Amino acid sequence: MGSTLLAYFLIPAVFLVQVTCFQFNFSTFQKEDESQLTLSRNSYIVLGAIQVTPDVNGGSMQNLSGRALYKKPFRLWKGNHTTIASFNTSFVLNIRSQTSPGGEGVAFLITGNSSLPDNSQGQWLGMVNANTNGSSQASVVAVEFDTRKSDDQDMDGNHIGLNINSIHSTKQVSLSNYGVNISGGDDLRVHLRYDGQKLSVFIGDNQTLVLSQSLDLSTHLPEKVFMGFSGSTSNETELNCVKSWAFSGTDIGGDRNLRWVWIMVPVASVGILVGVAMYLWLRRVYKEEDLEGQGARLQGNIEDEIKRSNLGPRRFGLKELKQATGNFNPKNKLGKGGFGTVYKGTWRNNDVAVKRVSKKSHQGKQEFIAEVTTIGHLNHKNLVKLIGWCYEKREFLLVYEYMPHGSLDKFIFCDDKPTLQEESTLNWEQRLLIIQGVAQALDYLHNGCQKRVLHRDIKSSNIMLDSEFNAKLGDFGLARTIQEKEKTHHSTIEIAGTPGYMAPETFLISRATVETDVYSFGVLVMEVVCGRKPGNQSELNNYNNSIVNRVWDYYRKGSISGAADSRMDGDFDEKEVECVLVIGLGCCHPNPHYRPSMRTVLQVLSGEADPPQVPQERPSFVWPAMPPSFNHMDDSLTGSQLTPFTDLSGR
Repeated sequence: MGSTLLAYFLIPAVFLVQVTCFQFNFSTFQKEDESQLTLSRNSYIVLGAIQVTPDVNGGSMQNLSGRALYKKPFRLWKGNHTTIASFNTSFVLNIRSQTSPGGEGVAFLITGNSSLPDNSQGQWLGMVNANTNGSSQASVVAVEFDTRKSDDQDMDGNHIGLNINSIHSTKQVSLSNYGVNISGGDDLRVHLRYDGQKLSVFIGDNQTLVLSQSLDLSTHLPEKVFMGFSGSTSNETELNCVKSWAFSGTDIGGDRNLRWVWIMVPVASVGILVGVAMYLWLRRVYKEEDLEGQGARLQGNIEDEIKRSNLGPRRFGLKELKQATGNFNPKNKLGKGGFGTVYKGTWRNNDVAVKRVSKKSHQGKQEFIAEVTTIGHLNHKNLVKLIGWCYEKREFLLVYEYMPHGSLDKFIFCDDKPTLQEESTLNWEQRLLIIQGVAQALDYLHNGCQKRVLHRDIKSSNIMLDSEFNAKLGDFGLARTIQEKEKTHHSTIEIAGTPGYMAPETFLISRATVETDVYSFGVLVMEVVCGRKPGNQSELNNYNNSIVNRVWDYYRKGSISGAADSRMDGDFDEKEVECVLVIGLGCCHPNPHYRPSMRTVLQVLSGEADPPQVPQERPSFVWPAMPPSFNHMDDSLTGSQLTPFTDLSGR
């Protein structure tokens, strides 16, 4: 009852931080789509495309301009310029010259004014006119696709440029250098990304980066803007077509919610205080409730859940495990984590490891059942074997095979213990074997089980080492089984994992995915090779002291092997180190669509496939993420993936 009251009063606070998604996708344009667009007098939809300026159809094509904008405004920033939205957009242009040369071009437009400026034909590209050019009154930022050199400031008649309130670009790039003729009549696929700090432009099926510029859009544009296209012709003419357009961005909310927020903040604050007080009082009142009766019911529930999974691990008695561990003698303690304490024990003349789940663990029962019902029915040489379990007298206990060398972190972070440094430093062959072992374990979980398993907490302290330094993945307290093999994610109430190992999108979506496991594996790879802790993501788009950032910096400089652990004294195959670190970077790509599968990782490690293609510069994290192909939009992006931020279930 107390929990219910507390949850009731907490509901308003949860809604205050809700983030949604602003997105649409026109794979082609139909007449009925005009209701979602603002089309100027010279723009219309015909033959499955937007004609930004008129096609032939008997009328004049000379000295015309047009605009085609998405009708709903996009909130670009709010507050004192402190919150800036991010977005991805992709589109296909088809521009065909009708004269030689053609003219004038098309622009992707972000503007505070939806109306087409008067006299914006010719060199003005429908963006500005002679009166507003160079003035903040224009209220426009654009990426132009210029097909005619109209003045000395144009580098040529085949370039893209970044324009801010002016027809004169602040930055230009000739597409002739990339073998592209803008007005040649071929489809030109374009992808734009903006992360709140930098605008990047990519072209072609391979998304070649052609322009990147640091840019704070909030200093040039109003809070609410319109997105779309503009174009123009002069005495020289061309067909300016947009064949498809997809957009996905963070919707940071509007003014209509401001009054609601100001009302709800104090109400929610009072409600939270009252709810907490009520919860504490009720917990005290009911503390004397029949604990034995509760325990019996809980034990029955746990046994039912475990029996339903048809598992093999045996059930131990509490007395057996007390005898095995010397009544949990502190001298037998092997380690302690967020889930509980692990003791060394002896059972039937064999060494075992007994995990005693902490009574302070806020999800003790859930983590206990997760361990038993996932790892309990799995059998792989690179997974820690679960021997049995015990639930008795409100004690949760798990029994595993004993791993003589303990956890991996004690070896790769041995700089914390200088006296052990020389004897515990792993050589390159051992490190590579460990990486291969963990990769095999993850591939088995993702692809080799009857039901796909997401581990959700891959890190060095959860990798155990046997007497031969073979790696075995353990600690399945956060693991979840996906009932349908083809499903790739598990929705959660809490964000689970350990900061530093968690993919950046984890902080925005309430679900674990195969790709978030792959990201954690990538961080682990870098830990093992570099002998460094992962660091923490202090805030979104800020990876200070991150091992991923450090390795990417070495990669950018062309010396990625320099990131390797200096304690190996250079005694390693440089090509192997480079290959493994590139795998790690590929797994940690900010866009989950670009991360390799564990099956691909294994193929690369075995020499059956080439390492993934990784950009020299670390891409900015932008959410929602766009898939690599413009032609194959991920079905998961058709609805909002952004959910309220929740507390981390850290380990």
